[in-house]
Amino acid sequence: MTDWNPARYLAHAAPRLRPALDLLARVTLEAPADVLDLGCGTGTATRLLAARWPEARITGVDSSPAMLARAKAEGPATLSWVEADLASWPPPPAAADLIFSNAALHWLDDHATLLPRLMAGLRPGGVLAVQMPDNFAAPSHQALFRIAHDPRWENRLRPALREAPVARPAAYRRLLAPLAADVDIWTTEYLHLLDGEDPVFAWTESTILRPLLGLLSPEETQDLSAAYAAALRAAYPADPDGRTPFSFRRLFLVATAP
Repeated sequence: MTDWNPARYLAHAAPRLRPALDLLARVTLEAPADVLDLGCGTGTATRLLAARWPEARITGVDSSPAMLARAKAEGPATLSWVEADLASWPPPPAAADLIFSNAALHWLDDHATLLPRLMAGLRPGGVLAVQMPDNFAAPSHQALFRIAHDPRWENRLRPALREAPVARPAAYRRLLAPLAADVDIWTTEYLHLLDGEDPVFAWTESTILRPLLGLLSPEETQDLSAAYAAALRAAYPADPDGRTPFSFRRLFLVATAP
C-alpha cells in the first residue's frame, strides 16, 4: 500500500477537522494526565488536544511515516509521536486518561476485539472517544466499489476493499456497555461544500481510493480513476454558485471506563 500524502489529505483540512472538534466537545474530562491520539496523521487533532489540556502528556500514534514527519515538523516539541500499526499496537494497560481517535479505526478489522483492548488501556474514569467515517453506503463509496469489481482488476482489489467496516450504533453499544460506566453513541451527517474541479474525487483520492491504486499498473490506475471521477461528477453535480455539496455521515462514540 502506498503511504499517505499529507498535502492531498490536508487539502480539505477544515471540513475534516470539524468532526474532531465535535468529538472533543463531548469529552468532559477536566485534567487528563495522559492522552493518546490514535491514528493522529499530521497531528491536527493532536494539537487540539494539547491546546485544551496543555499540562497533559500527549502522544500521537500513526503508521504513516509521511504523516508523522509532517506532524513532527509542525510541533510543538512537547508532543510525543509513535510510529506503529494500530492493528497490533496495544496501549499500555490502564495507563491513559483519554484515548482519542478521529477518522482512523475504520481502517482496522475486528472491532469486537479492538475496542475492548482500547478500553483496557484506560484508567478508572478514563474516556475512549472515537469518530469513524460511516459513508460506505453513499454514492461516493458505492461508485468506487462497483468500479473495483470490474473483472480487469477485481481479484487484485478485492482484498483491499472495505465495503462495510463500521457496524451499526446499537452493535457498538452492546459491545461496550458491559465494559463501561457510560456509553454515548451518535451519528452526524455533514453537508460539506467543496470547491474546485472534481472536488469529491479529490477528497476520496486521498483516503478510500489510496490503498487500491497501489495494486494497479499506471495504465489501470488511470482507467479506474477516470471512471471513478466521472461517476462522482454525475452523483455530485455542482450547484449554480459553483460549489459542490457533499454529504458525509460519521459515527461517534464516547465510552467512560468504570
